[in-house]
Amino acid sequence: MHSFIEFIMGPMVWISFLLFFLGTVFRFFKVFKMVNEKENFIYTYMSLKYSFRSIFAWLIPFFPASTRKSPIFYGISYIFHLLLLLVPIFLLSHVVLLEESMQWSWITLNDTVADGLTLIVIIALIFFMIRRIVVPEVKFLTKASDFVFILIVALPFFTGFLAYHQFFAYQWVVMVHVLSGELMIILIPFTRFFHMFMAPFTRAYTGSEFGYVRHAKDW
Repeated sequence: MHSFIEFIMGPMVWISFLLFFLGTVFRFFKVFKMVNEKENFIYTYMSLKYSFRSIFAWLIPFFPASTRKSPIFYGISYIFHLLLLLVPIFLLSHVVLLEESMQWSWITLNDTVADGLTLIVIIALIFFMIRRIVVPEVKFLTKASDFVFILIVALPFFTGFLAYHQFFAYQWVVMVHVLSGELMIILIPFTRFFHMFMAPFTRAYTGSEFGYVRHAKDW
């Protein structure tokens, strides 16, 4: 058991990030290869001005008109995606581990604040799951894999919350927390999670088309 814990807390972390890095490079290579082969005409109107204009407009909460049509969903989704990135990066225990292994460190969240933010992420995921069950137009498009992806995201946060409070079986909970986090890192380049990287490029493409070609705003 001890050797297994050492493995998942040591070599497996590096393996996870290596697969993440190589997979991300591979996916970007495939995307740009496809664009060059089938849609290289988009280079003729891609514009930094309209790309950044669109990206920044969509970063402002409730600025785009379409987001105001579903304020509850958009508000929860906006907060969720923000915390999904911030909580793991600025969590004290994660930064401490990084400092011990690589001598890297930065400011961290207060444990109580991080605990509350983790609960918000979990509640948001429950909301997304219920929405896929009860909203007809969303339910129609929902597949079993959608629930699997929600669970994959939820598991590191839920087990992290349990580990912090040490409710029960602390060692086992920590193991599941680490393994589920590593699983999510590995899956990012190979699943729909990759949209976290593609979203800015998609927004840049849309913003350029609307601004440069249609002379209109895309928000």
